[in-house]
Amino acid sequence: MSNPPPATPARPAAHLAPGVPTRVLAAKVLAQVVGRGRSLKAELTHALPQLDDSRDRALLEALCFAVLRRRSAYDAALAQWMPRPLGVREDELRALLQVGFAQLDALQLPAHAALSATVDAARAMGRERQAGMVNALLRRAQREGIPRAPAREAFPDWMAARIDQDWPEQAEAIFAASLVAAPLWLRVNRQQGTREAMLAQLEAAGIAAEAAALGSDAICLPVPVAVSALPGFADGALSVQDLSAQQVADALAPRPGARVLDACAAPGGKAAHLLERDPTLQLLALDIDPRRLKRISETFARTGVGAGAQVRAADAADPDSWWDGQPFDSILLDAPCSATGIIRRQPDVLLHRRPADIEALVALQARLLDACFRMLAPGGTLLYATCSILREENQFQVEDFLQRTPRAGFLPLDDAFGHDSWAGRQRLPGEDGADGFFYARLLKKG
Repeated sequence: MSNPPPATPARPAAHLAPGVPTRVLAAKVLAQVVGRGRSLKAELTHALPQLDDSRDRALLEALCFAVLRRRSAYDAALAQWMPRPLGVREDELRALLQVGFAQLDALQLPAHAALSATVDAARAMGRERQAGMVNALLRRAQREGIPRAPAREAFPDWMAARIDQDWPEQAEAIFAASLVAAPLWLRVNRQQGTREAMLAQLEAAGIAAEAAALGSDAICLPVPVAVSALPGFADGALSVQDLSAQQVADALAPRPGARVLDACAAPGGKAAHLLERDPTLQLLALDIDPRRLKRISETFARTGVGAGAQVRAADAADPDSWWDGQPFDSILLDAPCSATGIIRRQPDVLLHRRPADIEALVALQARLLDACFRMLAPGGTLLYATCSILREENQFQVEDFLQRTPRAGFLPLDDAFGHDSWAGRQRLPGEDGADGFFYARLLKKG
C-alpha cells in the first residue's frame, strides 16, 4: 500500500450520511497533528466550526483525544494485522483507521454505527478501493479487541526516562493518569454569586456537580458537558479552569488593592480569578504575543472584571522596553514550560515535545524569573508556577534562582498544593482530580 491507486473524488459533505463528516474531519485533524507536526488545539479551532451540531463537535474532540492517548496501541495493532504497512503518504487513511479503533476501544460506541460511519468516511475521502480493508480491520478490532499496552509506551523514551528519574515511586501513576480524560473543572465568579448557589443551579439543570475539597471557588463535573449548557457561563458566572490553575490565586494571595503583575497572562483566566476575588487590585496583564491580548480582553469582558485592569503586549523578560520603574507588590509568573503536567488535556505534547525544548525553556524561565524579581517591591511576593512535572523546570529552577539571588527567599506552601519539593510544591497529574502543576512562592527581602 505504499503506492496506493489513485483516489476517487471525495463526496460533497451535503450528501454524506450523519456522523460521516465528523469521522472525516477527525482523520484530517489527526493527519495534520501526527504527520505534519501541527498543534491539536490549532487544528481543532479550524475544524470544529465546520460542524453545526454540538454533539458532533464533542465527538470530534473525543475522537482526536482518544486516538492521541492510545496511538501507540493502535499503531501496534495496524502493524500486527496488516500484511504490508501503510505508506508515508497515507496519513489520512491511517488516521481514519485509528479513529475507527478509538470508537470501538476507548469510546465504546455502538459497533454497527461506528463501523458503518467509518467505512462511509473512507468512501467520502475518495478511498472507495480501501473501504473493504477498513471494514475488515475494524471488524477484527471489534472481534479481538485492541491489544493492551502499558501506559508508559505512549511516552517518548526520553520523557519516560525523565519522569522515572524525577518521580520513581509515582512514575507509573503519572503515565496512567496522563492518558485518562480529565473531569471538567469550573470556577465560580465571586462577584456574581456563591458556590452553593451555583451548585443548586447546576442541580436544577440536571448537571451532576461536586464542590471541591480544595479551592473555595472550584466545582468539579465528573462528566463534562458543553459550556453552552452551563447556567451563567455566557454571563461570566462560571469559567472553565482546572483546580490546579485555580489554586494559583490561593498561593499568590495578594493584599487588597495591591499592584499586581500577571507576567504571562494569556488567555487571562488566572488574572480574571484574582480580580473576581478582589476587584480593587491594580492589575497589569502582560503577554508577549499581541495576538493573544484579545483572549485576555474577552475573558475580562465575559467575567465583568476588566474595569480596573490593564492589558498590554510586552516581553516580561525585558522590563527596560516597557516598565515604568514602579514596583509591583505581587507578581504571578506562570512560565512557559513543557506542559508535561497537562498531557491529559494536550496529548499532542507526547508527539511534539523534544529534549532540546526543555533546555530552551529552562533558559527562558530563568530569564523571566530574574526580570520579574527585579520589578518586585521589597517585601513583595512572586509566585513561580508551571504546568510541568519535570524537576529541571521546577525545583531545580527555583534552587538555582535562590542561589544566585541574595535578596530572594521563599514562603512555604502547605500540602494542599501537592508534594513537598523543597522551596515549592508539586501536584502530579490526576492527584485530587487535577492537573500536574508546580508552585513556588518567592519573597523579596527588604
